[in-house]
Amino acid sequence: MTSSPTGKPGTGWRKSSRSQGGSGNCVETAHFPAHGILIRDSKNPDERPLALAPGMWRVLVTAIKDNQYDL
Repeated sequence: MTSSPTGKPGTGWRKSSRSQGGSGNCVETAHFPAHGILIRDSKNPDERPLALAPGMWRVLVTAIKDNQYDL
């Protein structure tokens, strides 16, 4: 299957290892070279995903790991 940023099944989406099992609170990510890192809510896979440049993805991940957000 061809990779595209549509959020359709089979396009290389990965579920977060921190997602809470069974609660439906899951974040999925995918890397598409032409679009960067895509982030979506697994409950709404048909919605347009959020696209981040790789550098901004690293900033976000670092901030989350440093507890800069109330998650």
